Amino acid sequence: MPRILVVCTANLCRSPMAAALLRSQLPAGTWSVLSAGVAAVEGREPPPEVVKAIGSFGIDLSLHRSRRMSRDDLLEADLVLAMAREHVRHCVVLEPSCWARTFTLKELVRRTDGAGEGAPGGTFAPWLENLAQQREYSELLGDDNEDDVADPIGLPPEYYERTASELDSLVTRLAAAIGPLASLGWAAS
Repeated sequence: MPRILVVCTANLCRSPMAAALLRSQLPAGTWSVLSAGVAAVEGREPPPEVVKAIGSFGIDLSLHRSRRMSRDDLLEADLVLAMAREHVRHCVVLEPSCWARTFTLKELVRRTDGAGEGAPGGTFAPWLENLAQQREYSELLGDDNEDDVADPIGLPPEYYERTASELDSLVTRLAAAIGPLASLGWAAS
């Protein structure tokens, strides 16, 4: 089963919400979806605002506990979805081999929207490889936040709700694109 790792900073808000939304929208039994934080303190509970915001989507994150991302997580992941470009940079520095399978969620959705139907080889891995070949390392430089999902930590509750809604929209688009591909198989036929 292919493994998706969703990454943010503390693994308290964006990545657990996105991972839970992905699990709820992808075909059952076709994906393993985990989350972690690049600077997470192990075992912390999500803020009540996170639990409430994602609860409006029928998801209970009250039992989630933060987890720090490791190099092994990156090596084992078939797809890494970061919430911000800084997280992609962190992943690629920690494990350079993950570059071709590490995207911000917004970037992958944008590239997926432009990719159309039909994966090369009819499966997910070649399709992802094709999307990765369209990228340059230089795209990670600078502080442009166009492909970032804003972090609501410390802000009023409505920001958590906006983040949950944004993640739901992005995940819905991504799940529509990758769900059918995974059911065809992970590797090239």
